[in-house]
Amino acid sequence: MNRPVPMTARDVAQALAIVLIWGVNFAVIKWGVHGVPPLLLGALRFGTLAAVAVWFVPRPALPWRWLIAYALTVAVGQFGFLFCAIKFGMPAGLASVVLQAQVFFTLVLGRWLAREHWRREQLFGLVLALAGLFLIGIAHGSAMSVAGFVLTLLAALSWGASNIVVRLIGAAGHRIEPVGLVVWSSLIPPLPFLLLSWWLEGYDADLEALRHFSVGMLLVVLYLAFAASLLGYGLWSRLLSRFPANRVAPFSLLVPVIGLLTAWGLLGEQLTVLQASGSVCLLAALLVNTLSSLRRG
Repeated sequence: MNRPVPMTARDVAQALAIVLIWGVNFAVIKWGVHGVPPLLLGALRFGTLAAVAVWFVPRPALPWRWLIAYALTVAVGQFGFLFCAIKFGMPAGLASVVLQAQVFFTLVLGRWLAREHWRREQLFGLVLALAGLFLIGIAHGSAMSVAGFVLTLLAALSWGASNIVVRLIGAAGHRIEPVGLVVWSSLIPPLPFLLLSWWLEGYDADLEALRHFSVGMLLVVLYLAFAASLLGYGLWSRLLSRFPANRVAPFSLLVPVIGLLTAWGLLGEQLTVLQASGSVCLLAALLVNTLSSLRRG
């Protein structure tokens, strides 16, 4: 029986780098939506990624319908709602926590669409998550808008839907190449993002933002496109290709923690008692679900 390959210091450093990149991502989004309308920012993020990366990353052997389904759920859905949520009053740190409800939306959608069965630990985690979301939801006020909270939940729902799309791709017998999936599906979102931006945000607002596009905004777009998307998923895929998922997945639990800390340190965000209590419940639910999956895996 082959002994598992131990993670080296370099491997652990890469995992922590991913956590840092994805955790800081929420503060970067908040900076971005202050200078560019959120839907236009989505078009710039995925347009920039596609324009550069498709020349270097092979196209995955998938029918276009799967690329379109993935793009509409994870890109247009998740990031469209998330960018708008942060623009309309959702604190960046709290968004990093609430977005983790995607795990539980995935459970619900998996039960409904893929006939997957729930385990007892997952049900307990779901109850904890609902309690956490309830506490966060009733804590709305000057520190968090109702619109921002609802939009973040829709972002989490969209992320959950994209997870089901990935499962269905695998169930259809296709090999999943995460980096290729991310890069080539990024060809699709710019057009719907632009159309939605012109319709909802207005052509004049978009033109004004592009006229005053600063070096800072360019750095935001580059970070979102290449650090959060390409580098983050690239390193994550490398780790998953070398080690069992149960040794890599626990690092993702640190992402909302980093999100909260960087939002506090870089943006000065503070949590109310209810928001902090709800965050603890939601993170505990995520831990329960992760540990359950690792034991069964």
